[in-house]
Amino acid sequence: MKKILFFRLVVLGLAVLAVSSSAAAPAIPEMRMTPAEILSGDQGNSQIGSSKLAGVHTKVLAGNPAAAGFYSILLFVPAHTTIQAHSHRDDRMATVVSGNWQFGYGSHFEENGLKPLPAGSVYSEPGGVNHFARTTDTPVVVQISGYGPTDTRYFNPGDDPESGHKK
Repeated sequence: MKKILFFRLVVLGLAVLAVSSSAAAPAIPEMRMTPAEILSGDQGNSQIGSSKLAGVHTKVLAGNPAAAGFYSILLFVPAHTTIQAHSHRDDRMATVVSGNWQFGYGSHFEENGLKPLPAGSVYSEPGGVNHFARTTDTPVVVQISGYGPTDTRYFNPGDDPESGHKK
């Protein structure tokens, strides 16, 4: 009798866990986009997860970068853009979709610290680690995935476009 009761409790516990896990798991939409569709469908209107600079924007592909859980965004950066050193609270992985992204790690923008990352390159943005970037003569599109919520924190608060202390 004790074995049967124990077995029923285990089965009930697993059923509750399965239901709660499936209810909490965010759904990822079905999506297929060619490079041409990404560029022609640039309807991003968000700044979340970006540098907050004018002209830079994101398009949310999956999830909600402002909430707990998996998210994926496209980051659109115009030509001739320099992004000063900043970090994000979450760990992020990125793939350069188009353009030539120049990326480096450190608490201050350093031209010598930039590594050219052509389309197809991958890189990481570890949580809390400062990094900086630049585009050259062409715009860049980067796909970034992480586990939110995300944010953007400039190493030098005066570099933050929302700080009111713009250079």
